[in-house]
Amino acid sequence: MHFDLVRPICTGNSRVVVGVLGLLTLVAVSACSSSTGEDPATSISEATTSTASTPEPPSVDQSIHSVPLEDVIFDTFDGRSVRLNEASAATIRRLRDAIRPVYEPVNYLDVDGGDWLSNSDTVIGYVSDSGAFAYSIKFLNSHELVNDTIDSIPLLVSYCPLCGSGVVYDRRLSGVEYVFGNTNALFENDLVMFDHATGSYWFQVGGEAIVGELTGSKLEVLPSTTLPWGDWKALHPDTRILSRAQGFPSTSNYERDPFSSYKPRVASLQFPFPVSEEKIDARLSASTITVTVQAGDEEKAYPVETMGDSVANDVVGAEPVVVFSREDGSWGTAFSRMVNGEALTFSLEDGVITDAETGSAWDLFGQATEGKLAGTSLTALPTRRAFWFSIAITVPDIELWEQSP
Repeated sequence: MHFDLVRPICTGNSRVVVGVLGLLTLVAVSACSSSTGEDPATSISEATTSTASTPEPPSVDQSIHSVPLEDVIFDTFDGRSVRLNEASAATIRRLRDAIRPVYEPVNYLDVDGGDWLSNSDTVIGYVSDSGAFAYSIKFLNSHELVNDTIDSIPLLVSYCPLCGSGVVYDRRLSGVEYVFGNTNALFENDLVMFDHATGSYWFQVGGEAIVGELTGSKLEVLPSTTLPWGDWKALHPDTRILSRAQGFPSTSNYERDPFSSYKPRVASLQFPFPVSEEKIDARLSASTITVTVQAGDEEKAYPVETMGDSVANDVVGAEPVVVFSREDGSWGTAFSRMVNGEALTFSLEDGVITDAETGSAWDLFGQATEGKLAGTSLTALPTRRAFWFSIAITVPDIELWEQSP
């Protein structure tokens, strides 16, 4: 059985859903046509990024798949949807990149380039050897994917508004670099990406190929943090921020957040696209903001929304880890506790994080600011941040952190 309580339709430049009471609620921004009633071939063709200079990606091989093809559902932006096993090749081609990703070259601005954001607006933060980078969720609501290369690492910054899921991946697989676009399909209410080399379909939250030649392959998750812009720039005053000027026709839609009232719908299991009822994990509310931490082949979930202002000393697999969370419940960071061969034990008192072994003070981004270890950095661990329902679908029966008595 699937939860399928709301259906998407297209109006203007926005995707909306019709709830069970017939109320229209704006839940996404897309690149559909400004006029309704058009054939999808004409209404979205101008939004597609493939051009004569860009080779057409191959068709997905539907004979290879790890999920039912009927569970991959295209949004046609005209009040209809079509399942992958029923979609024509022409429809699949037309819908590619209807929600337009960012491809290289990618434009950034210095920290002042984020002045259009309020301090409470959310960004995905990524730190490389050369500095910090921020990606506005208001921008990603409209584009969802950013292909870039930073410090010789091919990155995919990905965000699905319907799952609240921010994940940064390494675009390499077995030494081969891949470029990712948007199929405009969803699986379990999460965006489905495609790679330009094989046409395979990828589940965004899991970073896993689910249809096509690469089925079963997984991208490497990289450390990132989804958090308010004000917190990010306070911790990284020299951050660069993704520019809104990426060659798209307009920036007018980026000022608003069409998802501001979406989270309560998730909490009541009203999803825009089908979600398997048997995969809903009742240990948490479906909309709980959750961060997963990876260490080796192990992964554990931390419900940062309910953890408050806290420090969680834990072990994931064989790795001693620490998760720092904020009182507002909007974000958390995760690090290895190992420093110079010793596992540190952290505590929070009067707003100050210290380790028991040296008494050094630390900030939320794993930097020792005072004491014997001043200047030392904890090693950040790979994380995903999403609503709980999506985490539970991605990693069934994932171990869930619980507060010690």
